[in-house]
Amino acid sequence: MLINFKGMEETALHNFYGGKKDLFAKMFADKQNRILYGRLDPGASIGTHTHETSSEIIFVLHGTGKAICDGETEALSAGSCHYCPKGCTHSLVNDSSSDLVFFAVVPQQ
Repeated sequence: MLINFKGMEETALHNFYGGKKDLFAKMFADKQNRILYGRLDPGASIGTHTHETSSEIIFVLHGTGKAICDGETEALSAGSCHYCPKGCTHSLVNDSSSDLVFFAVVPQQ
C-alpha cells in the first residue's frame, strides 16, 4: 500500500501534548498504525506524553533536535532514529535554528 505524503495536506497541531508552538503533520491512520510525516519549526516541541497502548519510532530526515525519553536526553540529527517503547514517556524538541523534519510510526499494541 502506497502512502503518498506529497499529496496530503499539512495539518497544524497547536501545542501538541502540551508542547510549544505547532507540529505540522501529514498523517495516515488505520486500526493498526499511525504514520506521520512531521515538521517542527525552530523552538517548537511535542510535549511529554506516555505511550500506554503503543510504541513510537521517529526517524529524523532533516535538522537537529532532541528527544527526552524517561528523563534521558538524546541528541537527534538527520539519519538518527529515536525509539520510545510501550509504557515509556517521551517528548521531541527542536532546539535548533532550522526545521526538524521527521517520519514517525506509532504501531498500536
